[in-house]
Amino acid sequence: MTAAWYFLMAAGLSLLVALAVRRMAGRLGAVDRPDDDPNRKVHRRPVPLLGGTAIFVGFFGLVAWLGQQPGTVTGSFILPKHLWGIFIGASCLMIGGYLDDRFRLSPRRQIIFPIVATLVVIASGIGVKFITNPLGGVIRLDAINFPVLTWDGITYHLTLWADLFSFAWLMGMMYTTKFLDGLDGLVAGITTIGSVIVFLLSMRPPVLQPETANLAIILAGAAAGFLILNWHPARLFLGEGGSLLTGFLLGSLAIIAGGKIATALLIMGIPILDVVWVIIRRAVIEHRSPFYSADKKHLHFRLLDVGFSHRGAVLFLYTLTVVFGATTLVFRGAAKLYALAALSLVMVGLATALVIKAGRRRAAGAT
Repeated sequence: MTAAWYFLMAAGLSLLVALAVRRMAGRLGAVDRPDDDPNRKVHRRPVPLLGGTAIFVGFFGLVAWLGQQPGTVTGSFILPKHLWGIFIGASCLMIGGYLDDRFRLSPRRQIIFPIVATLVVIASGIGVKFITNPLGGVIRLDAINFPVLTWDGITYHLTLWADLFSFAWLMGMMYTTKFLDGLDGLVAGITTIGSVIVFLLSMRPPVLQPETANLAIILAGAAAGFLILNWHPARLFLGEGGSLLTGFLLGSLAIIAGGKIATALLIMGIPILDVVWVIIRRAVIEHRSPFYSADKKHLHFRLLDVGFSHRGAVLFLYTLTVVFGATTLVFRGAAKLYALAALSLVMVGLATALVIKAGRRRAAGAT
C-alpha cells in the first residue's frame, strides 16, 4: 500500500506540472511544429514540448520529500551522494533539453549535455563494478583503478573498465529512449512498465532492495502522470530533455539496483536492438552519420507503414515490453541469456516481416 501511495503521489505531482508546462511551453516558444520536418513528424498540429519537466519534478520532488525519512530512498545500496549525482545529471539534461527545444541546437551541441550528465553520475560513485556471468561467476570491471583526488578524507578513484562500461551504458540508454520517442505515449508507457518491473524485482525476497523499489515505483508514477497528456493524440511532448531523462533514470536504476543490466536489456531490448540496427544501417550501409540524420525507418514507424494504428503500434510495443520484461521475474542465470537470445530472434523476425509487408503494400499501391 505504501508503494501504491508513492506511485499515486508521483503521478499526481507529474500531472499537475504537465498541465502547467503545457501552458508555459507555447509562451516560451518550445513547440513542435509538424511543418518543421514533414517527412518524419506523424502529428498534424503544433504540440508543446518540455513535458520531461513533469517527470523530472514528479520524480525528484517526491524523492526529496522521502529523503528526509531514513530508509525510504537511501540505505545500504543507495547513498545520498548517489541521489545528488543523479539529480545534478538530470538537471543538466533538462537545461540542455530546454535549450534544444527552444533554439534547435545542432547534434554536436546536443550531445554535450548527456556526456556531462553521465560523467556527473559516475563521479558520484555510481558504476558497474562487475557483471554476473550467466554461466557462473562474475566478471570484475574494477581491477584497474587510479586515485584521482582526496576530499574530506575520502580518496576517489578512476576505475577504468567500470567507468567506461557505465559511460557507454548510460549514453546507450539515453539515446535509446531519445530515438524511441517517435509515437505518442511510447516512451512514457515503456518507462512506466520498465519501472514497475524493476520495482517488483527489487521487492522479491532473493533481492529485497526496498530503497531501489521505492525509486522505481516513484519513476513509474511520474511517467504515468505525464502519460495522461502524452497519450494519442498527445497534448504535450517529452521534448529533448525528457526523452533523454527517461533513459538516464532507467539506466541509473539498473546500475544502483545491483547491476541489473540483463534486466534492463530485457525490458528495453526491442528499442535497444532497433537503435543498434539504425546505427549500423546509417553508418555502414547508407554511409551517413547515425546521429545527424532522422528518418521514419525505426520499428515503431514500420508498424504504422504496415497498417497498425497509432495506438495499436504503441500497445503492441507495450506488450512486447511486458512479455520480455516479465521474464526477469522468473528467469535467473543462464535462463536470462536464453531470453535475450529469444528477444534478438523476435526482433530480427519482426523487422524482416515488417520490411517485406511494407514493400508489398507499396508495390500494391503503385499498381
